Amino acid sequence: MNYTQHETAIVDDGAQIGEGSRIWHFVHVCAGARIGEGVSLGQNVFIGNKVVIGDHCKIQNNVSVYDNVTLEEGVFCGPSMVFTNVYNPRSLIERKTEYRNTLVKKGATLGANCTVVCGVTIGEFAFIGAGAVVNKDVLAYALMVGVPARQIGWMSEHGEQLDLPLSGDGEAICTHTGAIYRLTGGHCVHL
Repeated sequence: MNYTQHETAIVDDGAQIGEGSRIWHFVHVCAGARIGEGVSLGQNVFIGNKVVIGDHCKIQNNVSVYDNVTLEEGVFCGPSMVFTNVYNPRSLIERKTEYRNTLVKKGATLGANCTVVCGVTIGEFAFIGAGAVVNKDVLAYALMVGVPARQIGWMSEHGEQLDLPLSGDGEAICTHTGAIYRLTGGHCVHL
């Protein structure tokens, strides 16, 4: 085993777990899960069968990553945030064939207690504020808050809010790293 697993964690046979990953107390990783290198799974995390987690993701305590969720490299999932995989669940109706794919792109942050409704794509280095409910696609570098989530700004790859308008054109510098970001036609890019 080339990863760390707490004695209370359950990793089903067949799960693929990358080198240097850490699996903490009371975690359950299902057999079909694919987990990259250097991933941290906090206490009481559940990882479903049809889940892909990229390298260096951090999934904090009490997060369930359900089937059809893909996290690219370096995604941060805050404590008790929620993924779904059925859009309109009912206990009395079987909908396992209706799972919707959710994709969280490289470097995105999903704040504590936020909810990501299935079927959306969250762009690279987007930042979802604590408690937000994401029910539509999110642009790269977008800062989203509220219920339902709405964009209130832009974030750098370092996690600093950028001084850019919500739309139109503009340019800003990350105050921490000096990196330059450009907004063109409503899309933010790191130069």
